Amino acid sequence: MSQVKSVAILGAGPSGAALGARLARAGLAVAVFDAGKRPDLVVGESLVPAIVPYLEDLGIEDEVREYSIFKPGATFVLRGGEEIMNLRFDTIRGARTTYSYNVPRDRLDASILEAARRAGAVVVPATGRVETTGEGERLRLTAESLEAARDVFGGHQPDFIVDATGRRRTVARMFDLETETGPRRDAALHAHMEGVDLIECGNVHTDILERGWSWRIPLQGKVSVGLVVPSEALEKFGSTAEEQFDGYLANDRVTAQWRAGAKRITGVMKYNNYQLTTRRGVGPNWALLGDAFGFIDPVFSSGLLIGLDGAEGLAKAIRSGAGEAALEKYQKHVIHHLETWQRVVDHFYNGRLFTLLQVGEIARSTRFGALLDFHFGRYMPRVFTGEASRGRYGPWLLDFMCRRGLVDNDPAELAVL
Repeated sequence: MSQVKSVAILGAGPSGAALGARLARAGLAVAVFDAGKRPDLVVGESLVPAIVPYLEDLGIEDEVREYSIFKPGATFVLRGGEEIMNLRFDTIRGARTTYSYNVPRDRLDASILEAARRAGAVVVPATGRVETTGEGERLRLTAESLEAARDVFGGHQPDFIVDATGRRRTVARMFDLETETGPRRDAALHAHMEGVDLIECGNVHTDILERGWSWRIPLQGKVSVGLVVPSEALEKFGSTAEEQFDGYLANDRVTAQWRAGAKRITGVMKYNNYQLTTRRGVGPNWALLGDAFGFIDPVFSSGLLIGLDGAEGLAKAIRSGAGEAALEKYQKHVIHHLETWQRVVDHFYNGRLFTLLQVGEIARSTRFGALLDFHFGRYMPRVFTGEASRGRYGPWLLDFMCRRGLVDNDPAELAVL
């Protein structure tokens, strides 16, 4: 690690491209392999506020602002559409960033990749492929990939390889690394629509449906709509993603409140069993990054934050020259970040999160509750914005209160079925 001067990054998504920009700035020879294949729709169009500083660091926030929708907060629709909770980022005590953006992911991804080019990383228009060297778990580029990156590495193998291949999980599959799955077995169906009603302008909307939940993300001229529903609840509507999306949307009584004039204008993307994390993310001369390391759930839009935060941490580890210790620190940090969001997501599904928020609204009207709120209001909301999700205290406090602070209220009433 002390001699790392060249890095191959497999995958040109946001986390891989952001890592490429950071390493190229530091003077390393960087090749970002870009196969040029991307799905028409990508989950992760609503950014948490903690992502904004990364956009600033990459020098692209002004550019992103031009093609995005300003996001002042989040709206949650509960109890069959009868109860609405709004969270405004500018009311969160101690928040460093009080806004964010809803973005077209194809343009955001392109902006980050271009930032990597400007920093000096070379984008190689090919799929990056690796193989074992025969020396334990060490990796090298295949002859074909090495030749494609000749202008970067001069025919020599790179010192370090990063798997940023997303859910293809190239290296994890190669070494059959241990994984951990979340408790849900949902399918996420995702399309763009016109004519979808919104409650708060610019807010990301989360609706608790009869089964599962949905998102509504306002974009320029359209709304991104996602349905996250147990797989068995979709089967009766047909076998294709389009049939299942349209059928479920037309039959759920909660979506009836906002779909009357809606029209789907794209195809439907479908993701299954996405709650998957790898328990080890580093090796002798490689590391996993972004979704290749782990993905928790589309709710709360944590995936892109975990990827960009991981890119920052991995860049520091590679540049530090501290070897195995630096990689272990990076791995520990990412696993902690993934585990934090898994706990938050679990409390969303089991109803404890929204029950706690309701208890907080009542307690705030008492003198003692007002004193506690000054403390809780500084730490717990900043877990959702991502500013406190990487630390220890905020996630611990939120988890503790979700488990112990519900008084006698039954969280099952607000659980996602």
